[in-house]
Amino acid sequence: MTSFRLNGREVSVQTPDDAPLLWAIRDEAGLTGTKFGCGIGQCGACTVHVDGEAVRSCITPVGAVAGRAVTTIEGLDPKGQHPLQQAWIDAQAPQCGYCQSGQIMQAAALLKATPRPTDAEIEAGMNGNLCRCMAYIRIKKAIKAAAAKGVAA
Repeated sequence: MTSFRLNGREVSVQTPDDAPLLWAIRDEAGLTGTKFGCGIGQCGACTVHVDGEAVRSCITPVGAVAGRAVTTIEGLDPKGQHPLQQAWIDAQAPQCGYCQSGQIMQAAALLKATPRPTDAEIEAGMNGNLCRCMAYIRIKKAIKAAAAKGVAA
């Protein structure tokens, strides 16, 4: 059994320590906002925060988060009204939407580290979060809008 804080509450999961954190989040905690994409940490659909840092939950073993704080897309704002999420809506960033929770979690970490990122910093910070729909221009627009409002997640 592994215990950690998930979106501000203590949880204990029966998932083996070497199993991906993604499965504990989805299967044991029942939080399905975090998506499975590639399974090898290359697409970013499964991005969550561990102690405030963006990580790929598909390659992060459950045992690595014991005693730590994990935040999923549901943890940014229980009602989905985090300013970054609102910026996503205003910019009409999602198309199919599959990658968007990972995109938003990566963007939240970016804005925490760099509250007023340049275009180059956004591109570097979001590198590795893939979008099949090619919504990158709208994603960048949403990040810039959130940053302009002073959103540091």
